[in-house]
Amino acid sequence: MSMETTAWTQLHTVMNAEHERRPFARDTLRRIGAFARPHRARIARFVVLGVVTALLAVATPVLAGLVVDTIVSGGDETAVVRLALLIALIAILEAALGIVSRRLSATLGEGLILDLRTAVFDHVQRMPVAFFTRTRTGALVSRLNNDVIGAQRAFSNTLSGVVSNLVTLLLTLVVMLTLSWQITLLALVLLPVFVIPARRMGRRMARMQREAATLNAAMGTRMTERFSAPGATLVKLFGRPEQESEEFAARARRVADIGIRTATAQSAFITALTLVSALALALVYGLGGYFALRGSLEAGAVVSLALLLTRLYAPLTALAGARVEVMSALVSFERVFEVLDLEPLIQDSPDAREIPDGPVSVEFSDVRFGYPSADKVSLASLEEVAALDSRGGAEVLRGISFRAEPGQTVALVGSSGAGKSTIASLLPRLYDVDGGAVHLGGVDVREVSARSLRETLGMVTQDGHLFHDTVRANLLLARPTATDDDLWDALRRSRLDGLVRALPDGLDTVVGERGYRLSGGERQRMTIARLLLARQRVVILDEATAHLDNTSEAAVQEALTEALEGRTAIVIAHRLSTVRAADRILVVEDGRIVEQGTHDELLAAEGRYAELYRTQFQQTANIGQLAAQEHTENDSILASLGRKA
Repeated sequence: MSMETTAWTQLHTVMNAEHERRPFARDTLRRIGAFARPHRARIARFVVLGVVTALLAVATPVLAGLVVDTIVSGGDETAVVRLALLIALIAILEAALGIVSRRLSATLGEGLILDLRTAVFDHVQRMPVAFFTRTRTGALVSRLNNDVIGAQRAFSNTLSGVVSNLVTLLLTLVVMLTLSWQITLLALVLLPVFVIPARRMGRRMARMQREAATLNAAMGTRMTERFSAPGATLVKLFGRPEQESEEFAARARRVADIGIRTATAQSAFITALTLVSALALALVYGLGGYFALRGSLEAGAVVSLALLLTRLYAPLTALAGARVEVMSALVSFERVFEVLDLEPLIQDSPDAREIPDGPVSVEFSDVRFGYPSADKVSLASLEEVAALDSRGGAEVLRGISFRAEPGQTVALVGSSGAGKSTIASLLPRLYDVDGGAVHLGGVDVREVSARSLRETLGMVTQDGHLFHDTVRANLLLARPTATDDDLWDALRRSRLDGLVRALPDGLDTVVGERGYRLSGGERQRMTIARLLLARQRVVILDEATAHLDNTSEAAVQEALTEALEGRTAIVIAHRLSTVRAADRILVVEDGRIVEQGTHDELLAAEGRYAELYRTQFQQTANIGQLAAQEHTENDSILASLGRKA
């Protein structure tokens, strides 16, 4: 390794390390050991290879010095050839061991990345919905990428580097002191001139890099928001393209300015350290040559000392930054463990039960609930705030009790924010109740296994979310073992088979981000097809037709009629047709059920439902009647025009 390369390495280490002045956390080290334990055989082989490589690295300069001494002393040509062949053999061994070491390093590092990523991914999947509503997706993804890779470097780079550099340093010092203790001490005196500027300049450039990273992250966030389908639509409708471009260009210019300053500082620093390196070599050749001419040092020793100089500075500078590298790796591990330590609020009971076969009833018994505060479900670093909001826990449901018999449809109506969607979210255990109980088939949902709950209960929301994947993949989420015939049957029953057959690739057509290549009604029918495919016995419809026009609503309603047949259903409704078809209607206001009964019973009671009916449902009905009347009048006009023609 040349002195210039050593300078670059030291600079890179300081720039990219986290300068955390904290003690080693014993618990963190213990947990790192737990992750490393399955890879201990590879780690041992990796360390041994590092030691052998260090021995070979020191052997080459010594052999080179022997070659020079043999030549100067007029020795045997055969001896020179043998030494040269030995140097060549060592070079071949170094190359071979380098490849083996790199493969071991990659295997070890990638294995650790795999373990950490799967552990974090599996853990995050068990987090409650409240966690995802507060967490910035980019910050969470960064834990699975940047921090996991930073932790991996502790094994693939830092571990081997510390071991091999330590062995190389000790061997080099012993050999150099044996050859000339005076030159060795002078070389060590020059070390601070080499290391101190690297650390000072490295910190300065690290600040510039962090600023550039922050600006790049801001640009990335801006591009992600503006380039998504809804974001692009919003910008086109209300945005000012010129201002958007100016704001983006301003950040990009700042990044460019930082890049220029960083490149200039790097160049000046490397030039200065290369000069120091040249001066160090000049010292070895000058002082060593002086001693050689006086007969107190062999010529070959001068050559060996010059070659060993880089073997001395490289490990010394690397070890000087080893603590920083280790602390950086520990920070990455701690950030990963921070996510793993966040306990999911929703967990399977140790003796979780299955929901009995057959029709399933739904029962809420004096249910009380308040949304958890941020400090119970999230991390400040994932929300990118200084401190988590500790507010929360205020009751939004106050003693909810009702029962839906198997096969019945119960509708929830009420003002916006009354608690209807909250009631629906407690059935699939998106949240757990604070008081009372929710029962499915007579079993408390907190005692039901997650698998049994998924197989029993399905939900269609007003969002109708689809993944950026094929029609087939989006449907198979409901039942991975479904055949193509099953998929087409579900599409037919949801009134979508004609549309999908007309798509360019049929079932293998990609629907786009969040399904934006489909209309709102088509997305909703796709989620209903998913529901039909899953064959769940309890269905929750959370305003599934809220944002659809009359034509789309009619198609979705037709699909829903078949989807609800024979199933127990909880329907959050704002359309008259859905409400009137319900076996029982619950009026929810301020987290309480204030009325319940059939449509006719509640109208006769002249209470809150009657008021909602007159202001909300009747208005919807009138709009539908006007549309039908207009359609009839248009048909009459067209018929009249036809007769006149």
